[in-house]
Amino acid sequence: MNIEISKMTLADLDLIKNNLINDFDNFWNYSILKEELDNHNSTYILAKINNEIVGFAGIKIIMDEADIMNIVTKKFYRNQGIGTLLLENLISLSIQLNLTSLSLEVNENNLPAIRLYKKFGFKNLGTRKNYYQNQNAIIMTKKLN
Repeated sequence: MNIEISKMTLADLDLIKNNLINDFDNFWNYSILKEELDNHNSTYILAKINNEIVGFAGIKIIMDEADIMNIVTKKFYRNQGIGTLLLENLISLSIQLNLTSLSLEVNENNLPAIRLYKKFGFKNLGTRKNYYQNQNAIIMTKKLN
């Protein structure tokens, strides 16, 4: 399976607009993603297989650090390494931008994501209570240099 990674544009977002909630997840709607893509402090990448958008991920840069805003794989394509590839590319991009760390919040019940972040050296910093509609978030960070 040949997965192509590239920078995400508003045109890409428009291509998945009508399927965003059904095919991906319901917590990142079109208007929120459009704001992210319009923000000069945010960078988003996407994964394509045969010109089909199968995943996307983004960071928001604050000074010399970045927060991972999301890593989302199309439901049909999950557990095939796309999230891993997107995370690898976010880490590489952050290193290229001379950032010192990457941080994120992840639902405490999202065990596959937590395992993925730990595999890449992210450390648990603490918990945000009720961050996701009555569910806690684990705050994780990775030093880059």
